[in-house]
Amino acid sequence: MTDGFDLRALLAERGGERYGLHARYLNPQLPRMLHTIGFDKVYERAAGAHFWDAEGNDHLDMLAGFGVMGLGRHHPVVRKALHDVLDADLPDLTRFDCPPLPGLLAERLLAHSPHLDRVFFGNSGTEAVETALKFARYATGRPRVVYCEHAFHGLTTGALSVNGEQGFRAGFDPLLPDTPIALGDLDALERELRRGDVAAFVVEPIQGKGVQEAPPGFLAAAQELLRRHGALLIADEVQTGLGRTGDFYAYQHEDGVEPDLVCVAKALSGGYVPVGATLGRDWIFRKVYSSMDRVLVHSASFGSNAQAMAAGLAVLSVMESEGTVAHVRRVGGLLKSRLEELVPRYELLHAVRGRGLMIGIEFGRPSSLGLRGRWAMLQTARKGLFAQMVVVPLLQRHRILTQVSGDHLEVIKLIPPLVIDEADVDRFVTAFTEVMEDAHGGGGLLWDFGKTLVKQAVAQR
Repeated sequence: MTDGFDLRALLAERGGERYGLHARYLNPQLPRMLHTIGFDKVYERAAGAHFWDAEGNDHLDMLAGFGVMGLGRHHPVVRKALHDVLDADLPDLTRFDCPPLPGLLAERLLAHSPHLDRVFFGNSGTEAVETALKFARYATGRPRVVYCEHAFHGLTTGALSVNGEQGFRAGFDPLLPDTPIALGDLDALERELRRGDVAAFVVEPIQGKGVQEAPPGFLAAAQELLRRHGALLIADEVQTGLGRTGDFYAYQHEDGVEPDLVCVAKALSGGYVPVGATLGRDWIFRKVYSSMDRVLVHSASFGSNAQAMAAGLAVLSVMESEGTVAHVRRVGGLLKSRLEELVPRYELLHAVRGRGLMIGIEFGRPSSLGLRGRWAMLQTARKGLFAQMVVVPLLQRHRILTQVSGDHLEVIKLIPPLVIDEADVDRFVTAFTEVMEDAHGGGGLLWDFGKTLVKQAVAQR
């Protein structure tokens, strides 16, 4: 039986209206921004770390949907799992039973964090962070959370309260009374803890904004301070978790670190069904869910749905069977080392940092007189324009999708699907080298585009 709805026919008929539909009904600035920087492509299909535009041109994805596409697009195992769960006609989300899939996924996740005991499943990274903030406050009986400057933990109100970037916070006050410190500042953390009202310290082991890594030993030292003062450590692994940095979790790079709560999402979805998870210690969960009266004190309408659980189980199965973490360590090391070799060659290229397949490429003030003048022109108009100058030709000339790592930052962030291979590394490094050659040539299309960006930046003031 059918009501005549045909998705393929609908896309064939109306797909060409995509930018107009967004401009009229959704965020009006998105199509405007994409048109401005020349990112207004029409992509038709995707597989793995590649997608193809309407003309059949292959593009290399070094963005992975902001980290969501950990296994690339349309991994056959994840795809089959979703077909299987739909075909099973499960009585999903009855709310008054205990289906097996959430328990099975929790078991598989906790196997990678043996010091943790329980899991709450929500629908996103920000929801995973919201859960951790609520649980930490309730379990400790304290109101305040310490976070890091330039951190990104989500955009809902609680998560925004621990977001260290003013551009996201502006205009949404009042937020929760949480307190920022500099990443790596143990003295500041201890000073806040001495006040006796801190429930937790939430931290990204590697910050997404700028790809800034916590200093060696910081997480372990912070954990010791927190335990001494009766506060909790929350590791936000929404972007860094599930193999991204060359270990299953990024906090595992540092011996002895055992967070009390861990937030994951993004790659756990397999790129199909939104899912977030908050892992925690047994005593924390038992405090929150302390009686039958409190059985639903924290819940999510779509949390633990069968499709999300099936996707998560398939993702973990693939990671184990294909050796994804070891692959990331090897290919990520190759990519980083090849990029580091370019730093002495190009004066505009200042640093390459990161772990695994989370890499930041930072640009800075050149030494030669001619390039200094062009650099100053861009910086006067708006900081971050040079990085945008690099991102655009990578896409338009070389069909490689990347992103600037944050507003007003001269940093490109690479977070490709974890399945890229040596050929993809070679393709990116070759293209990036060509863009650097053009930038250091002192003229050409790259700097012409820079002048266009300057005019647009000045016009928007």
